[in-house]
Amino acid sequence: MFGCTEDVTGTNLPQQLGPWQLFKTIELFKGGPETPGLDGDECIADIESYGFHVTDAHVRITDSLISAPI
Repeated sequence: MFGCTEDVTGTNLPQQLGPWQLFKTIELFKGGPETPGLDGDECIADIESYGFHVTDAHVRITDSLISAPI
């Protein structure tokens, strides 16, 4: 499971899936080069809307986390 956020502390990632640990940082750009295992445009859209983007086995699960109580 991976979470992406602009917050390097990860404090805005869903706590029910934590604890979260910094793995690496990447720079994403709308329409930018592909990032293996991550849809950059989808990730950016989620961060703009929700503050984070979460995938499980490279499948986006952000929406299910937003509708679930945190």
